[in-house]
Amino acid sequence: MKYHSEIWDNFCDRMKIFDSSVKLFKESERLVVETKEIGVKLRRHVLCRNEKMEKLIKKETDLLVDDWKHQKDEYDGLIYMMCIKQSGKIKPLYIGKTETIGKGDRNLSVNIENLHKNSSKFARWGDNYAYHIGDLSAVVIPGHDKKKINPKYVSWADQLFENFPSGNPKLKASVYFWTTAWEKTNVGIWEEFGATRLTFLEYLLIGVASSVFPELLLNREGQNRS
Repeated sequence: MKYHSEIWDNFCDRMKIFDSSVKLFKESERLVVETKEIGVKLRRHVLCRNEKMEKLIKKETDLLVDDWKHQKDEYDGLIYMMCIKQSGKIKPLYIGKTETIGKGDRNLSVNIENLHKNSSKFARWGDNYAYHIGDLSAVVIPGHDKKKINPKYVSWADQLFENFPSGNPKLKASVYFWTTAWEKTNVGIWEEFGATRLTFLEYLLIGVASSVFPELLLNREGQNRS
């Protein structure tokens, strides 16, 4: 019988997550994350994504958009992970998904639409509130409306940053990001199941990761609390 840690490591190795993941934030050698000012009516500062992270998301979402436009129906969406690297291993911080199809009659999701020109949503990692970078920035960077502070992202900030709020937010360690466009025929973390659809894959990854890294994983739903 395989231990959960072995199942996790095997999946990370098979997907080459250690080698293909990139830094999430645009950070200095001292681990200080750059910020930028956004907004028209409501000016505010947000954390800067790493350029390689943005290129990775655009590359993978381009596959999804092309799949949708040509009605090939080969992909479900993106699976993504925020993580740290330690001793050659991947330790997950957050696992999530972005589906190709949004609300309505087989419409393309607004989360992956027009990412080359608009970073407000950016496959769930957008600058706007209700998206990961926007909501994390509301906690970490001064000047945001206190009503925009979400307790979920206070937990993120506690895990990632030394002190906050701060005009020069400093990470505790470099944070990495991995994503891939998930084909419907791809084999998930439990190889015995064979082809695994995206929604099920997300639940399985969170379940296994929460068993191996119970103090590290920031997902609130889908954890194996037993």
